[in-house]
Amino acid sequence: MATATQAPTSPAAASGRGSVLPLLRGRPSTRVRLAVGRRPQTALRAQPPGAAEVVEQLVNTIRFLAVDSVEKAKSGHPGLPMGCAPLGHVLFDEFLRFNPKNPYWFDRDRFILSAGHGCMLQYALLHLAGYDSVTMDDLKAFRQWGSITPGHPENFETPGVEVTTGPLGQGFANAVGLALAEKHLAARFNKPDLKIVDHHTYVILGDGCQMEGVSNEASSLAGHWGLGKLIAFYDDNHISIDGSTGISFTEDALARYEALGWHTIWVKNGNTGYDDIRAAIKEAKAVKDKPTLIKVTTTIGYGSPNKANTYSVHGSALGTKEVEATKNNLSWHHEPFHVPDEVKRHWSHHIDEGASLEAEWNKKIVEYEKKYRQEAAELKSIISGELPSGWDNSLPKYTPENPADATRNLSQQCLNALAKAIPGFLGGSADLATSNMTLLKMFGDFQKDTPEERNIRFGVREHAMGAISNGIALHSPGLIPYCATFFVFTDYMRAAIRLSALCGSRVIFVMTHDSIGLGEDGPTHQPVEQLFSLRAMPNILMLRPADGNETSGAYKIAVLNRQRPSVLALSRQKLQQLKGTSVEGVAKGGYIISDNSSGNKPDIILIGTGSELEIVEKAADELRKDGKTVRVVSLVCWELFEEQSEKYKESVFPSEVTSRISVEAGVTFGWEKYIGEKGKAIGVDRFGSSAPAGKIYKELGLTVENVIATAKSL
Repeated sequence: MATATQAPTSPAAASGRGSVLPLLRGRPSTRVRLAVGRRPQTALRAQPPGAAEVVEQLVNTIRFLAVDSVEKAKSGHPGLPMGCAPLGHVLFDEFLRFNPKNPYWFDRDRFILSAGHGCMLQYALLHLAGYDSVTMDDLKAFRQWGSITPGHPENFETPGVEVTTGPLGQGFANAVGLALAEKHLAARFNKPDLKIVDHHTYVILGDGCQMEGVSNEASSLAGHWGLGKLIAFYDDNHISIDGSTGISFTEDALARYEALGWHTIWVKNGNTGYDDIRAAIKEAKAVKDKPTLIKVTTTIGYGSPNKANTYSVHGSALGTKEVEATKNNLSWHHEPFHVPDEVKRHWSHHIDEGASLEAEWNKKIVEYEKKYRQEAAELKSIISGELPSGWDNSLPKYTPENPADATRNLSQQCLNALAKAIPGFLGGSADLATSNMTLLKMFGDFQKDTPEERNIRFGVREHAMGAISNGIALHSPGLIPYCATFFVFTDYMRAAIRLSALCGSRVIFVMTHDSIGLGEDGPTHQPVEQLFSLRAMPNILMLRPADGNETSGAYKIAVLNRQRPSVLALSRQKLQQLKGTSVEGVAKGGYIISDNSSGNKPDIILIGTGSELEIVEKAADELRKDGKTVRVVSLVCWELFEEQSEKYKESVFPSEVTSRISVEAGVTFGWEKYIGEKGKAIGVDRFGSSAPAGKIYKELGLTVENVIATAKSL
């Protein structure tokens, strides 16, 4: 373990038709460092002129912008910004590569505040660095309705914020995904004479992030993959909400990270050891084959005479008296929200410097486009998110003459077709690729020494897999990651799936073994409540396709929906290719696949999803033999159906027809929305059982015979 020396404790974007350049202002990405052959190995920018007092003034400006914002809001977490202000200042002012006037410049360095409760540190730094997204008025509106300075960093609210953080450990795992994306794209597109993907990912995490299991899963993968451009700062302040971490967290974190394959550094004086922080970052950047964890020992609430180093400064405003005492202690004799002129002058250089960095990169891109046309076209697609022409024509099509097959197998055909057609399509499974059927057959494995490949081996790490995939998706608009496990294990991934929905990351969650139909593995592996629970989540598409055409349709929808994730629930058992299904129908969420009625007045409507749609269709055929007019509806995605016009919804579910039956191998909760008060829901309102799939379906009433009997009872 390397240890830093302990200090005493006391431009304009170039334009061009068909060029990548006009496409660089998309969604939040990362701030990058450009290789121009003369990057210094020390701090990247000139250190502030003058005596140490000037540095303290710069750092105290950060501290008191945070203190004043929390105080005005009467809510927030001042402790971390006060303790991490020296680290934040050195990182942002001297090392981080970014353009404040274009927060979405592709090759920027990415900064993630995994300890998102300390977001006033990030907001203060964005404001000082010249980002238009965080004005002084925005700081004063911290945590207020409609402000773009919410209580935790949110990428969809604040340009300059890369990912949405708050649930501890998730942001750190996102950072692993961002670093993976950089390493993958660099391996694919950099040339000996032109490095166009060359940036670092920096992340600050706290004791809480360290304790959450997701961070350990992500750290294990980062070490295995050798993500040398990932630099993590561990804010070691020994305080959590319940008090000293001594009551619950006493492990040697550096030893653990060394065992996980990380390079480690300890800055013992993070309060005033500016030279130590600089030296640690310099050392970390020099390590190319491993990620680096820099443990920075700080004092939470530094400067507060009565609350520093206590849990009371973690999540509450200091209070008027303590603010005054802190100002006196740190010789800060200014009104709230004051930024001294010399501080403004110092930070102002980032505007010109950022423009120059981007302009320099733009020149390299122009040269790259001339020399490497094919690679430039692929990179353009990834940077812009523009899908290649005709990509959707690659998806397979099916007829009833095609053999029955499990939708997990049909899914693999779609995955491999999309990987050929879309340059930014990549992903993997949680040690289940041969069962999920998620291998991209034309590519090898993304590994430390083969980062250009597109099969990601996550191992048995569902928690990290989801969060890492979010980071990949948020790196560039044209990166489309998928990740896979058994549907029941979405419970392991729920935090990541929820954040994916919240921050609008286009991740495709491929979930197989979607029901009691998986059979003998029993109730621990048989999902029953997961369908409804994910339908209850905002801004997500829960798709359960019934056959090949619906599976292709589900993937088409998942790719097209750029601002929300999709979950595909896929069968283990073989299903028939049905006559009336279609890719176009899936886009509407619910649609009619067969109907022998006229005038939009069937005697009964049978509704199914996934593997049960086949059961419903067979039951309809039998009922029609008895003279009934029966409409069969595939309700493959509730969310998409609800987005259709009222006229369309009435054409599928006419209000006059109250005889309705839903059939789905999941809980019946929620189906009343579509079957109404007089309808019947056939489902599974209990846990499953260990038995062959056919036996379980029969015992639980998911049969053609039960559907017919239920229909006759209405």
